[in-house]
Amino acid sequence: MSQHHSQRRLRLGMVGGGQGAFIGGVHRIAARLDDHYELVAGAFASDPERSRASAAALHVADERAYPDYRSMAEAERDRDDGIDVVAIVTPNHLHFEVARTFLEAGIDVICDKPMTTDLGEARELQRLVESSGRFFGLTHNYSGYSLIRQARDMVAAGELGELRVVQVEYPQDWLATRVEAEGVKQAEWRTDPKRSGPAGCLGDIGTHAYHLVRFVTGLEVESLAADLHTFVDGRALDDNVHLMLRFKGGARGMLWSSQVAPGNENGLKLRVYGSEGGLEWRQEEPNELLFTPQGEPPRRLTRHGPGLGEAAMAAVRIPPGHPEGYLEAFAQLYSDFAAHLRARRGGPEVATHQRDIPGVDDGVDGVRFITRSLESSRADGAWVTF
Repeated sequence: MSQHHSQRRLRLGMVGGGQGAFIGGVHRIAARLDDHYELVAGAFASDPERSRASAAALHVADERAYPDYRSMAEAERDRDDGIDVVAIVTPNHLHFEVARTFLEAGIDVICDKPMTTDLGEARELQRLVESSGRFFGLTHNYSGYSLIRQARDMVAAGELGELRVVQVEYPQDWLATRVEAEGVKQAEWRTDPKRSGPAGCLGDIGTHAYHLVRFVTGLEVESLAADLHTFVDGRALDDNVHLMLRFKGGARGMLWSSQVAPGNENGLKLRVYGSEGGLEWRQEEPNELLFTPQGEPPRRLTRHGPGLGEAAMAAVRIPPGHPEGYLEAFAQLYSDFAAHLRARRGGPEVATHQRDIPGVDDGVDGVRFITRSLESSRADGAWVTF
């Protein structure tokens, strides 16, 4: 395959993410930001007319606006100019079936998290990815931030010494009242067990907090104790989560995620402490990483500033002092995915710093985290082995 061909834009399809959806638009911006993809096909809504209307608004040809994902997979598989990869941005309950359908059609997959709503399905998807040899990327987008990659490298290099304490929190306030009963579409499906799965706040944002801990520290959970609670009357799923974590090797952790905490918009925060120093990062101020060596004043590392490593510098686009945020971090994942997809098609080999992007194994890990947390909470917060 020629270098020129390997560097063409990847043909992207999308399932879900039509008019009125939040995350679909984010995926489309992320895919286009670094100019690696072109959206050419989609089944954008469960209603065929809405799917066609969404396709028209997105400048997707009418013949490639599909009434459902099954007909889309079949048709795109048989086209000479069929999609290279599909992005799945549906409510959680559809992830498994849609992913399986495209993988079986020989089409690579990018999937929103959590990967599935059930651990058995997650493992089945893992087996299918391994047996098919297809690419599977999972959009844990917070791992795309430059300074999160810097933090990960610093931990791996031993700059914090032996890890002791990890604290992560992810509070929001948008579900502090029962807005799902007022026609708020994003709240409706997230609080519905049939579409969201067995976890509410835990599955929606707790999984992001958990993945961030795993991504930055590399620590593996040995056991956990969870308290899932629903504060809003009439709500079927949890809206607040407290977790204690014991890691292999002796480190200890705490995780709090909440969607009923007034004054918090998107307050993801990570703190990691070791025998030689500590790190702190806040998603709402993502261009700063605080590093405090033991016994020394804190050091403020900035995105694209002095003292950053190769992985962090590879995830920046603009000069120092110009803020980058959520959309750029999301785009970084899509760029990393593109590098992998091109390498599989005979393009240049993937750089080392891109090898650790979230994939199907992270998906299984995340669903296991949900499953074990639910088990513990049902047992009145008993410690359960991971």
